[in-house]
Amino acid sequence: MNNLLDCHKGCKAKVKKINAQYNLKQRLISFGIMKGAKLEVLEYAPRKKTIEIKIGKMRIALRAQEAEFIEVEEV
Repeated sequence: MNNLLDCHKGCKAKVKKINAQYNLKQRLISFGIMKGAKLEVLEYAPRKKTIEIKIGKMRIALRAQEAEFIEVEEV
């Protein structure tokens, strides 16, 4: 598995790396999306334009372009 978009609905994964530019990387970190964080894929919007994830007790919706920058491994 390479990035967050490769995960299926219900998949639980651990963040390996964020390959984004500084501003986006800082925004993702502020949501708790950082190396070692565990998350769960809750839902995909039609045509995979957005993805809803759960990290900790928060639910976050990310654009597909943002999710591509997040490298994960399934747990």
